[in-house]
Amino acid sequence: MPLDPQIETLLKKVAARGGPAPETLTVAENRAFGRAFGALAGAPVPVADVRDTTAAADGRDIPVRIYRPLTEPDAGPLPVTLFFHGGGWVFGDLDTQDNMARIMASRSGTIVVSVDYRLAPEHRFPAAVDDAYAALTWVADNAPGFEGDGERIAVFGESAGGNLAAVLAQESLRRGGPRIALQVLAYPAVDRFDDSPSMYENMTGPVLSRSYLEWFWGAYLSTPDQGADPRVSPARSDGLAGLAPAVIVTAENDPLRDQGDRYARTLADSGVPVQHLPVEGAIHGFLSFTGSVQLSRDVLNQLADAVATVFN
Repeated sequence: MPLDPQIETLLKKVAARGGPAPETLTVAENRAFGRAFGALAGAPVPVADVRDTTAAADGRDIPVRIYRPLTEPDAGPLPVTLFFHGGGWVFGDLDTQDNMARIMASRSGTIVVSVDYRLAPEHRFPAAVDDAYAALTWVADNAPGFEGDGERIAVFGESAGGNLAAVLAQESLRRGGPRIALQVLAYPAVDRFDDSPSMYENMTGPVLSRSYLEWFWGAYLSTPDQGADPRVSPARSDGLAGLAPAVIVTAENDPLRDQGDRYARTLADSGVPVQHLPVEGAIHGFLSFTGSVQLSRDVLNQLADAVATVFN
């Protein structure tokens, strides 16, 4: 399974810097790695406005960053895309995937609200899920305050953020929460106990190895049996009918590829409209490579177009 040539070039540059396997590093060292990873996104895409605020929820304040796209002055309330960054529930913040949020806002014409959910191991499951749901309800209730439409909401997440977006779609349906118009899941983790062929074919990575994935699960979960909870493994839920339409991206050279493929099929079998985008030559996390990889830019634009289409 050959790599996209530009991804291969980028990985060679990163490998030339050397360093130990990430699963041997401390949490602090991995967070520093995550911040460095964010630098691969390239120059920031311009938007009309960016502001940081907080979403109040159950006695705590969740930091969020609101991106408003360039629009006509009389555009009226805009749809909202709620964005959850990747980083294995352990690292990532409002800065690491800043450009991903900017591209989504600029291309889709929606207001993007990026969520700085609580991270493990300081805050293990279900803290991130609780923050995701709280952010959704906050957007639905407070969108007019930032010129958004709280009745037109999409959710978008990549990697661990894709897990949270998938879980959020299920939780909001189950709890009778705000309606979600579209769930966009980029190479999501959806099954803790996945043992499919891609977990072996790509067990050494690149970027995400099977041992690194286990490191993340160990930091996120308090007990092994939590992996069976649908809020951890949304693919194990038996309540998929009626979920929001989904766009699911999987990467060919990713240990998570097969579980994403299978989740797309399971959703479709449950009557959920699904657009599955299997990306050849790609690796886990490739949407962060927009600075130098055309494939990354093309797929991210395709996801933004899907969001734009659902609201037009």
